[in-house]
Amino acid sequence: MQADRFWDRIARKYYQQPVPSEADYQRKLALSREHFTTDSEVVEFGCGTGTTAVKHAPFVKRYRAVDISARMLDIARTQAAEAQASNVEFIQGTLFDLQLPDASVDAVLGMSILHLLPNRDETLVEVHRILKPGGVFISSTACVGEKMAWFRYLVPLGQRLGLLPLLSVFKMDELRTAVLGAGFQVQLDWVPDSSPMVCVLVATKG
Repeated sequence: MQADRFWDRIARKYYQQPVPSEADYQRKLALSREHFTTDSEVVEFGCGTGTTAVKHAPFVKRYRAVDISARMLDIARTQAAEAQASNVEFIQGTLFDLQLPDASVDAVLGMSILHLLPNRDETLVEVHRILKPGGVFISSTACVGEKMAWFRYLVPLGQRLGLLPLLSVFKMDELRTAVLGAGFQVQLDWVPDSSPMVCVLVATKG
């Protein structure tokens, strides 16, 4: 699969790259933890090198994190071992590969991932399916179409040259419509000052 090879190749560089804003990252962590308890079953898809998963693990009962990149997950497992985060499990694959039962988890995180999927809307429906009633979906998504709609024409060339992963170019309103269309109620909608093309949503399953 071309996508996993791309992320395998840049895994170390990705891990070493600083976040755009430490303050905004800490706010995202805090927003998530508002919805966690020590009994929470949490799933994160597109977990990358596992930094967020490891930081959240002490606040929940069980944390399952999935990603398509084996090398990203190698780094994630090393981080978990160093932090002695024994309740976090890293799994290679997609959210669908987990084959979780209906209404079986309390929270799902999809951070910096929805714009990288070939099946965004189907994934949102799957998130809704596996969440318990009242469960929460927390996402942070690059909506490149807000200011760089022309970028959609460069993506195919970038993919052929191995310089870009699959990237869907859409606007924030399109993302919000998709989340609502999957059956969610949006509780928080935030655009960080440091990342004006990123939409952070907190949505619940009614």
